[in-house]
Parts: sequence; C-alpha cells; structure tokens
Amino acid sequence: MTPVLLFILGVVFVALGIAVSIALHEVGHLVPAKIFRVRVTKYMIGFGPTLWSRRKGETEYGVKAVPLGGYVSMIGMYPPNREDGSVRPSSTGMFQTLATEARSMAHEEVGPGDENRVFYRLPVWKKVIIMLGGPAMNMILGVLLTAVLLMGFGFATATTTISDVSKCQVAAGQTVDPNSADCQLTPAAAAGLKPNDTITSFDGRQVTSWDQLTEWIRASAGKQVAITVERDGSEVSTTVTPVLSARPVMGADGRQATDAAGNLQYQDVGFLGIGAQTALVPQPASSVLPMAGENIRQVAGVVFNLPARVVGVAKAAFSEEPRDPNGPISVVGVGRVAGEVAAMEAVPLQSRVATLVGLLAGLNFALAVFNLIPLLPLDGGHVAGALYEGARRWFARLRGRPDPGAFDIAKLLPVTYVVAALLMGMSVLLIYADIVKPVNLFG
Repeated sequence: MTPVLLFILGVVFVALGIAVSIALHEVGHLVPAKIFRVRVTKYMIGFGPTLWSRRKGETEYGVKAVPLGGYVSMIGMYPPNREDGSVRPSSTGMFQTLATEARSMAHEEVGPGDENRVFYRLPVWKKVIIMLGGPAMNMILGVLLTAVLLMGFGFATATTTISDVSKCQVAAGQTVDPNSADCQLTPAAAAGLKPNDTITSFDGRQVTSWDQLTEWIRASAGKQVAITVERDGSEVSTTVTPVLSARPVMGADGRQATDAAGNLQYQDVGFLGIGAQTALVPQPASSVLPMAGENIRQVAGVVFNLPARVVGVAKAAFSEEPRDPNGPISVVGVGRVAGEVAAMEAVPLQSRVATLVGLLAGLNFALAVFNLIPLLPLDGGHVAGALYEGARRWFARLRGRPDPGAFDIAKLLPVTYVVAALLMGMSVLLIYADIVKPVNLFG
C-alpha cells in the first residue's frame, strides 16, 4: 500500500474507534435509565441535522450530521412546580427565560402514565448511576483496550539482542569523527561485539533481561569481565572492561531526570557502548490495571492543568513557540497522529496496530476523566447536582424540616451555557492549532 492510503486507513481506524466509544458512552447512560424505567425519547450519535433514525418502542435511535458527541434524552430532567405540577415560573431576564424554556421542554413529552417515569423523581443514587454510566463505559473500554494492547500485542521491551555498537567513547554533548585519531574505541567495539548479537551471559551470570544486564554493566566500571553472545547460531566468548562514563539519569517516566534548576542529570557509571533491540513482549494480566491507572493519572494531570495548557496551545498557534507534545489535541490532531503512525512503513505492522489500539485506550480514558469534571453540561455536573440534592435532603431531615424536593438544576443553566461556549471555543482553538502547528510526536 502507498503511504497516502495507509495514512487514510489510520485516520479511518481511529475515527471509527472514536465513534464506537461515543456510542457506547451513551449506551452507558441509556441502559441504567431504562432499567430504572425512565422514559428515554432519543438516543443520538452526533449533533445537528438527523441523517438517519429509527424508532424502536418509545425511543428514537439515530445518527446526526456532526460527529462530535452524542446524547440521550430523558423526560423530566428538570422538576416542575411542587404545588400544582406546572412548569416552575421564573422572573424576567435572559437567563431566567432560558431556564423556564428548558423546564417547559423537559415536560413537553411527559404524557399520562409517565408521572413516575421522569428523571427528577429518581432517588439520588439512581441519578448518579445513570450519569456515571457513560464515563464508566469509557473506563471499561479503556481497560479492555489496554488488556488487548499488553496481553495481545505486548509491550515494547528492550531485549538482550544488540541493536547498535558505538564506535567511539563520547562525552555527553560532544561528537567525535569515527575515522579520526580522537576516536577512542568503546569497550563493546574493542571487544568485537556486533549488532544482532544476543548476550547470554555476563561475568559468568546468565543474562535474562536488558535491565538486569544494564545494572551489571553500570556496576562493573574498570573491571574486566567475561561476556558470551549468540551470533548466527553459535556462541562467541570474549572479555570487556566497562569504562566509567557520565550517563543520563532516567526518571520513572522514561525521560532524562532534571534537578531543581531544570538541568539534565548525569551519573558516573560503567559503560559498554551498546544499544538494545526492542520487541513486543506479551505481558501478564496483572500488568493491565497498573498500566491503566498510570494512563488515567497522566490524563487527569492534563485535565487538571487544562486552562494553562490551552493557553500554551494558543501561544504556540499564534507565535513561534513549539507545541507541547504532552498537551491537549483535537480530533483533527488525533486523526493526524493515527495517520502518521499507520504510514510508518519502516515500523512493523504489528507495532503500528498496537500503537493505534493504545491511542484509542488513551482517548477513552480522556473521555471518562473529562466528563467527570463537575460542571454542566458534562456528566460530572449532573452528578454534582444530584449529590447536592441528596445533601440538602439529608440536612432537612436532620433539622426536622420538610423535604425540599428535587434540586432544580435548571437554575444552573447560565453556568451551563458559559461552560459550553468555553468548550466550543477550546475545540476551535485546538483544531486551528492542529492544522497550523500540529504536535510533532515523532521527531
């Protein structure tokens, strides 16, 4: 296949994955709503004009033109007047009028026999379950995709097979011409080690992993040790003397650590001058949840610092500043990354598909975490409203006062519209930035 076709296939793969993730997110709301006998009038994927729909029972299922989300419509989202059942009146003012219209729309489809099937009559715990159903579905999808990635494809792991042998000993930040007299051979080059050699023993000890070998090499500076490699099906033995060299200190995230002043950190350890080949190694089931937890932690960090990161994206989009590769990106950016991954013909197909699966897992975790923000119109905002209602009723019982009834979440519609406008503005900014200055993840 041509790189262009592979790019398109990568975009399509992730686009379909996002569509399925959104559809299942809404199923997470739909199923508990139906279990709790709330009448669901619509289940829609997308926004805007309806492209296709079909009614099954009391619910219309459909697809809309703008594939940027989805929704489930339930009757009676806002409570009416407690005394006569009418729509709660509001005073004059734009926001108050909007709240009245929202309450009116929430009761337009409430017919005879639906009095006990409206959302606002549900106990708090049922409201919370319905609203957490969507994020929970994305969490489950993220964990399942992580399991497929780790247990099915495997995790990119350094092996004991040599990928490259450095010819010259070079201090950090320096370069040396391999053909000049200044080139002092590395211990690996002096010992005759070659790419594709598989190291089987070091200093008389069997080598089982690259990390284990690295520790032994670092601890053997200035010491002559025996080393055995497998080369073209035969064992080759020789000796090496690791030299003391300043090497980067790596952090838990796999990047070079820095000190309090932001300077890169180095330490003097034994050095041979070899690199490791990597391979996808299937991982045990016990590795899935820790990896999922780490993914969620990273996503939560991005969401927690979202305002500052969006400001950083804006600065990069309208200046010469580079984009932060760990910052937020839009669906356009995600599609571009997917296409670039798919088009990397030098990378094995299995590794490319694994990367795309990992990308979808991360997107599902991002959808879940983002929707848990306690602001309307996000799911977390509805959960916060339900919890406030429960707390208000609990305090009323504690003080011997009458039940205040369901919390009228329509009062928060002004906040909803402000948040919705900010989210739309952020989406437009990210899309623009991903077009004019896309994130460079591959150097």
